[in-house]
Amino acid sequence: MSERNEMTLSFSARSENEAFARIAVAAFVSQLDPTMDELNDLKTAVSEAVTNAIIHGYDGNPEGVVTIEACIDGDAVSVVVSDKGKGIEDLELARQPLYTSKPELERSGMGFTIMENFMDQFDVVSELSGGTRVSMMKRIESKKALYN
Repeated sequence: MSERNEMTLSFSARSENEAFARIAVAAFVSQLDPTMDELNDLKTAVSEAVTNAIIHGYDGNPEGVVTIEACIDGDAVSVVVSDKGKGIEDLELARQPLYTSKPELERSGMGFTIMENFMDQFDVVSELSGGTRVSMMKRIESKKALYN
């Protein structure tokens, strides 16, 4: 039987906190002894989700709050990044590769695509004026044999 471990982290929607979020999730997940590739995939996905919350959810308003909930259950790491910002007007369009609602900021429009490709499961729910919730899950293969 696996032991479940959880953490919750909330911080101001400031771009300088993106690196902090990446490191905090990486430190939490390190107890599973992930490979460098697994860890880099996870950190990149978290970085994209947090950056989206800051730039798109709050339009760079540092008074917003970004919350990360992470859970380890067996060989699976689940991460939820949420904000209470403006929400996504057209979620289907926003999930298209290369689409960006902020071309003036030279955004690549690949955030959701990167998250989806780097994680084993990915989902995003958004409500106008109610915020966005990005849920991701990744299995840590180095631990798979221990939990099968």
